[in-house]
Amino acid sequence: MPVPNTTSAEALHRYAVGKKIAGSKGPAWRDVQLSVLSLPPVAETFTMPAVTEPFIVWTTSGEAETQERENHGPWVTSRLKKGAMFLTVAGAPYDFRYRTLTPEPYEVVLVFLSLPLFNEALKDVFGANATHARLRDVSGFEDAHLVVLLQQLKDEAMRPRASRLFVRGIAQAIAVHLARNYAALGDEVRGESPALPGFKLRRITEWMAEHRAEEFSLARLAEQAGMSEFHFNRLFKRATGVPPSQYQIKLRLDAARRLLRETKRSVIAIANEVGYSNPSHFAQLFRKETGLAPRDYRRER
Repeated sequence: MPVPNTTSAEALHRYAVGKKIAGSKGPAWRDVQLSVLSLPPVAETFTMPAVTEPFIVWTTSGEAETQERENHGPWVTSRLKKGAMFLTVAGAPYDFRYRTLTPEPYEVVLVFLSLPLFNEALKDVFGANATHARLRDVSGFEDAHLVVLLQQLKDEAMRPRASRLFVRGIAQAIAVHLARNYAALGDEVRGESPALPGFKLRRITEWMAEHRAEEFSLARLAEQAGMSEFHFNRLFKRATGVPPSQYQIKLRLDAARRLLRETKRSVIAIANEVGYSNPSHFAQLFRKETGLAPRDYRRER
């Protein structure tokens, strides 16, 4: 079926691969939605629309290598074991694919918190600053305390008649836990597309310039920013217009242009200095960026 840019929490499972085998139903579940999905061993690329509600994907059986990307950017790989989770907030649609690594059935649980409930938790945690609090995207993480709460919610969904008070109590506990551990204050108003804060962007780009000749590592950059790889890649692109991998290429080629103008070093030596051990690959990238081969660029300086 055609994939919209956004959908509701109740409908999101329709765009995932696999089959819904259980889930919440009835008036007890006004503040939270839960779906249990049984997934095939392998899934080629499929697109998941965005939702406005915060939601958690919790692996309850099996182990898989997953890849996700936004706006046809680079794939970000995670290895998910039983208990691992994704936390996703309002944003853009994203592509997803995976392959299982063990023979166990691969099952996940999707949990969505209503915006009124989560905003209530933000006010409880951040007080008057709640409107400036933002939940982070986190990929492939583990949180034993959160698993306990999610398991209780799943067990309640399996009952013939769920308790409204119990469901709301567990949902409140999950919302407060997320607000305490995965939300932070920022300058942007909730609901707008965030970008990497200026001070953090400067620190990261300065580090990238100093280490431009080293092998690119999205994981290393994301760790310095204190974010998941997926979240860092998305916010960096929003702030600079290009993903981190392309930004590093630009840094390398800028340095190469300067060295070609200001020194008499050989093209091979310059390629090595800026991080390319393969001169042909360097020349190909340089021509794509400038329209000239490195030697021609030097002659025309």
